Amino acid sequence: MTQPPPPPLTPTPELAESKSRDKEYPPLRDDASSVYSQPHPGEAGYIEPEEKDSKYITEHIVGDDSEDSDIVVVKTKSRHPDEPTEEDLTTLRRVPGVLPFVCYTIAFIEFCERLSFCGILTVFVNYIQQPLPEGSMTGAGGSDDQSGALGLGQKTATALVSFHSLWVYLMPLFGAYLADTRWGRYRTIVYAIFVTILGHAILVICSIPQIIIMPKLSMGLIIVAMVIIGMGAGTLKACCGTFMTEQTLDARSKVKVLKGGERVIVDNEMTVTRSYMYLYLFLNVGALAGKIGAAFAEKYIGFWLSYLIPTFMFMLCPFVMLWGRKRYVRVEPSGSVVTQAIKLIKHATKGRWSWNPITTYRKLSDPEMWNRAKPSRIPEEVRPIWMGFDDDWVEEVKRGLKACNVFLFYPFLWLAFLQMLHNFTSQAATMMCHGLPNDFFSNLNPIVLISMIPIFDQIIYPGLRRAKIDFSPLRRIFAGFLCITTALIWSAVVQYNIYKTSPCGKFANGCAEPSPISAWLQAGPFGLIAFGEILAVTTGMEYCFSKAPANMRSLVYSIYLVMTTIAGLISQAFVPLSDDPLLVHNYAIIAGILGLNCMLFARVFFTVDKAERAYRKNNMVQIKVGKAAGAKDLENLSGKS
Repeated sequence: MTQPPPPPLTPTPELAESKSRDKEYPPLRDDASSVYSQPHPGEAGYIEPEEKDSKYITEHIVGDDSEDSDIVVVKTKSRHPDEPTEEDLTTLRRVPGVLPFVCYTIAFIEFCERLSFCGILTVFVNYIQQPLPEGSMTGAGGSDDQSGALGLGQKTATALVSFHSLWVYLMPLFGAYLADTRWGRYRTIVYAIFVTILGHAILVICSIPQIIIMPKLSMGLIIVAMVIIGMGAGTLKACCGTFMTEQTLDARSKVKVLKGGERVIVDNEMTVTRSYMYLYLFLNVGALAGKIGAAFAEKYIGFWLSYLIPTFMFMLCPFVMLWGRKRYVRVEPSGSVVTQAIKLIKHATKGRWSWNPITTYRKLSDPEMWNRAKPSRIPEEVRPIWMGFDDDWVEEVKRGLKACNVFLFYPFLWLAFLQMLHNFTSQAATMMCHGLPNDFFSNLNPIVLISMIPIFDQIIYPGLRRAKIDFSPLRRIFAGFLCITTALIWSAVVQYNIYKTSPCGKFANGCAEPSPISAWLQAGPFGLIAFGEILAVTTGMEYCFSKAPANMRSLVYSIYLVMTTIAGLISQAFVPLSDDPLLVHNYAIIAGILGLNCMLFARVFFTVDKAERAYRKNNMVQIKVGKAAGAKDLENLSGKS
């Protein structure tokens, strides 16, 4: 039944005070979590804003989206002269804003973390697996011998290196909890830096000549160092990306005139995209520098220098954070928000679980599930004590969980990435390397990333915008999945031809003579995976930030990172296929899984993408509230509450 029309809007003290709050004017948020509205001209309660330019009009929708609900559209004058008009929103080109310098200082922290992770991971295998070279006190093998230290064999080395990788990608959950609920991101990053420095110092100690000759002591120290470094590095990964992007946040889109006279809209969403792309650029520069620097230091100087390089770089980080202490935007922690979110999810899903997965999916997909969990829909006398939040926060948690649904497709992306780290290197060893070491070709991936990220930011994305092509986040993720699927198909074809041309047939790994096929054919898979990372990985980071509640950003981002750990566990199922003569099957099966992953992603999220694109195009704020909440909002506006 249709509701009666709302009562006439009358002046309220809150509206009268709005003239003096220009600096505190709340932004129009694209997360549909707040209502900012006033009476429009001609209605009771309308207050003339300070700006006299009447062309700045903003529309807001208040009400339920159900068929029997009234929709109240309230138009207000903008308080900002540079805010885009309705005509501007449909005609002007959108551009990202300029990243402030403080963003690059935070990216430097991530650069150091990747330099450390990739550098020490590069030399861990030789340090643990290979014995100390004869006559060496540092583990360096020089040009004629193999570097090593403990001589514990390949199984022990593989087990410990795998443990370190899994540990680093599990720790973001712990770090995110501390950042969101206890310390805030700034303090958490500072503490994590000092923890990481301690772990690296232990690594340096275990590799000095006096300790490296005592395998048991050195082994114990390196395990302790792995645990400590994993805690620090994992915590940094949970915080740095979110903290960097928080420095770019502007409350609203603005109109800007470029040097050539063109009027454009500076779009905050595009600025967030740029922020994560350049974070990933710094990350890969660090990874490349770490791998090359650590490998040469291990080979010609000793392991102590391989571990000292990242230690020295991390010792610069506290000074960077001290410099930015008064300059960074710092979001304070919000207490036990994680506990509240868990209780809210439990309350919303109560009675919706079934042994039948189809029934469970149908009940959990009910749009009314979250509306019924809103405080405004629960009588005060029976409302739980822990429900001290408002309806808007319920919407934010709902959006955060939807973002986590996207992450469920990422383990298969990282599964392909793990193939690049391991099997691609072995594949290159069976091909013509033209005098280059077989592990050289793995550097093609970060080289392509470093060179292509600025091209995407400065040429490709702006070109698509000029062509009126809306390359939305979900479409970028889908395109990234397609690139990585193509890379695995390419690798399967290359492996098939290696078996076809190798003197040893399908046992090329143990063959003395390589296949006549050039290893430069691997540039295709390495490059395609790099394109996939630019499109899918950086956009996944962006999606975490834009969809997560402000007080749960680190937690949602850490869930995204944990997908790497899940991929590592899945990859164990493919170990039996990772050797001759089954490598073609290995690549083909993973490519098939990735193809299915792409189709499911398109099926599930293209409808969501269509709604999000329409929403951004209209630049409207639509609040999906229940009738009780809508009536309460109208009463507040009319002064009757």
